[in-house]
Amino acid sequence: MSKITDALNGLLAWELTSIDQYTDHSEKYADWGFNKLYERISHEADDERTHAKMLIERILYLGGEPDMETRHDLPDADTVPEMIAADLELERQNATALKAAIQLCESERDFVTRDTLVQILRDTEEDHAYWLRQQLGLIHRLGLERYLQAML
Repeated sequence: MSKITDALNGLLAWELTSIDQYTDHSEKYADWGFNKLYERISHEADDERTHAKMLIERILYLGGEPDMETRHDLPDADTVPEMIAADLELERQNATALKAAIQLCESERDFVTRDTLVQILRDTEEDHAYWLRQQLGLIHRLGLERYLQAML
């Protein structure tokens, strides 16, 4: 099971990084007065906390020790479009890691862990990444000023 707990700790690093990044971005949005962005991205941070909790619970169940220290580097993003693009890239990297861990679980025949990861992947791709792609599309179609006006 150490292969699986190692993979879960690798995923936990992505979730903890996501919490940090989304918290940073949501607070900046709040400070800038973009309340709609603040609410959505703050909600995303909460979702990532739920994902992290799921991973921690599974690591402990499998007899592992959760690595609460490892994080990936946060991007240098200073504008709304840069922040949204950075969040989308983070979700894409997380999805790639999740897919690899799902394959590992299948090869190790740990279908309970696999089901947990599939649930997280569904949130990552169908909710988080999809919404972020929509926002970048809106910025492109509406222009940044109109988009930001709608986010007040």
